[in-house]
Amino acid sequence: MKCFVTGGSGFIGANLVHELVRRGHTVRVLARPGADVRGLKGADYELHTGDVNDRNTLRTGMRGFDWCFHVAASYHLWLPDYRVMYATNVEGTRHVLESASLADCSRIVYTSTVGCIGLPQEVNGHLTPTDEDTPVTEAQMSNDYKRSKWQAEVVARELAKKGLPVVIVNPSAPVGPRDVKPTPTGKVIVDFLNRAMPAYLDTGLNWVHVRDVAVGHILAAEKGRVGERYILGNAEGNWTMRKAFAVLQDITGVSAPQVRLPYLIPLLAAYVDESISKLTGKPPKAPLAGVRMAKYKMFFNPAKAVRELGLPQTPPRQALADAAEWFQQNGYLRRGA
Repeated sequence: MKCFVTGGSGFIGANLVHELVRRGHTVRVLARPGADVRGLKGADYELHTGDVNDRNTLRTGMRGFDWCFHVAASYHLWLPDYRVMYATNVEGTRHVLESASLADCSRIVYTSTVGCIGLPQEVNGHLTPTDEDTPVTEAQMSNDYKRSKWQAEVVARELAKKGLPVVIVNPSAPVGPRDVKPTPTGKVIVDFLNRAMPAYLDTGLNWVHVRDVAVGHILAAEKGRVGERYILGNAEGNWTMRKAFAVLQDITGVSAPQVRLPYLIPLLAAYVDESISKLTGKPPKAPLAGVRMAKYKMFFNPAKAVRELGLPQTPPRQALADAAEWFQQNGYLRRGA
């Protein structure tokens, strides 16, 4: 197939491009001028320079292509002005999906986030991972990033109802190679390896290998039902941060932090940090949105994607090991770490 990928220079996007190329597909990547394409090194792809809000560039780039993967997004937990984020995530999604339809793409895969899935609630001390059918509303979107992605997903669902061949995927917390930036989740691993994490919050994530997420996108194009959404996660990956650090310690030999911070301490620090950022315009080290999200254990059930798509389930331990190895081999560790 001829595949058009937005956000191909990002973490998930780069791994998707490599996987598409490995499977023999032709790939064209939409990227802004000057985009960091280090994650695409070694992949045979064509670069198409442009922006998700430029309809002419989109139509020109997609002409003659079979599949469109819309992975691009503005992912920031703090900005001095969030209007740019909404323009990219909401209106940009509309532009990409409608352009893909006009280009007669037979499948359009939209990359959302598990942030748009309802959070698990603790009942009698037990936390049950949630799935795609868990009730959730925009009112539960606790920050501008999640809210913008929620609105973008609403756009995707509405267009699917109008007949566009849109399938939605919701990745959980991917880790693995090619995390160039790195992502906030990847930075947790980098900080751990650099012994720069003296304490931790009692939070939890659904850890999944980024390669499985990339494959899940392709499976969604091949087998996904139009208008449906699929959690791209790992059934065995619902780990607390304490467990993830214990596994990383076992893999790397680096001692895991032993001090668990009460939630109130980083919350107050984030308020102070953001107050300073409003004056300086510089991003806070600990965004309030990130601390608020860490209050909840983001545990999810990917059974639907496993059952309907055949989503691979690489052990989370392997995902963490591959991430640690990639960061080590690509110069993310401080001297002596």
